[in-house]
Amino acid sequence: SNGAYYQNYSISFEEPWMGGRKPNSFSISLWKTIQSFETDENQSKMDISGLSIGFGKRLTWPDDYFTITHSINLQRYNLENYQTSLFDFNDGFSNNINYATTFSRNSIFNPIYPRSGSKFTMYLELTPPYSLFNNINYETDADQKKYKFLEYNKFKMNGTWYNTLLGDLVLRTHFELGFLGTYNSNVGLPPFERFFVGGDGLSGYSIDGREIIALRGYPNGSLSGSSGDALYSKYNIELRYPISLNPNSTIYALLFGETGNSWSDYNNFNPFELRKSLGGGI
Repeated sequence: SNGAYYQNYSISFEEPWMGGRKPNSFSISLWKTIQSFETDENQSKMDISGLSIGFGKRLTWPDDYFTITHSINLQRYNLENYQTSLFDFNDGFSNNINYATTFSRNSIFNPIYPRSGSKFTMYLELTPPYSLFNNINYETDADQKKYKFLEYNKFKMNGTWYNTLLGDLVLRTHFELGFLGTYNSNVGLPPFERFFVGGDGLSGYSIDGREIIALRGYPNGSLSGSSGDALYSKYNIELRYPISLNPNSTIYALLFGETGNSWSDYNNFNPFELRKSLGGGI
C-alpha cells in the first residue's frame, strides 16, 4: 500500500507442509513501513524494517486441534526529525530482536459464519535481557544508548466461543488481555510495543510500534494514556443472526456488548474499572 503519508511494502513465503510428510510449516517475511509528515521546518519520518522467520507444528496432544509456532523477529526503527515524548532524541534508531511463541487451539470449521467451536491462543514474546550484561546506566545515560536495543517481555491471551442458541441465532463470547513488562525495574517500559485501547482498531496500522486494540464506542486510542499502557483487558458478547448465508456474500446482523480498559502499570490495575459500550450493526 502507498500514500502521501504512509507507505507499506511486504513480501512473505510460507510452506505449510515442510518436508511433505507432516503439517509442519516454515515461513519467512520481510516488510518495511514509512510514516512521514511535514512540520513547520522540514519533513518528519519514521520507518520500520522487519524480518521474521517462523516454524509451526500441529500437535496431537491434548487433541488434534492444537498448534504451536515459534519465530525469530528483527525490527529496526529509524527516526528523522521525529517528535515524541517517549524519548529525548529526534534523529536516531532502535532495534528490536525478539523470540515469540504461540500456543493455540482452534476448532472453528466455518470462519465466515461460525455456529459452534472455539479458538484459544496464548502468545509470549521475549527480548534478550540486555540490562544484565550491557553496563548501561538506565537512570543517567542518554535515551539513544538505552534504547539502542529494546528490552521487554510481552504476554497475550485470548479466547472466543460460538454457540447456537436457536436455529440460526448464534452467541459469540470473547475475552482478551495483554501484559507488557521488563526484566529490570530500572529499565522501564520500552517506548514501542505499548497498548492503545479504543476505537475501530484500524487506524494507525501499528506503524510507530504501537499495538492497537479495538473497543467500539470510543475514539481510537482514547482509553489509554497518550504514550500507551502496559496492560489491558477486553470482554465481548455478541448475538448474531444471518441475513444471507451465500458463501460469496455472507451478511448477518448483530447486537453487541463490549467492555475493557488499559492501565499504565501493574500497581494501577483494577479488573473492575472497565469502560462499556452497547450497539448493533450489519
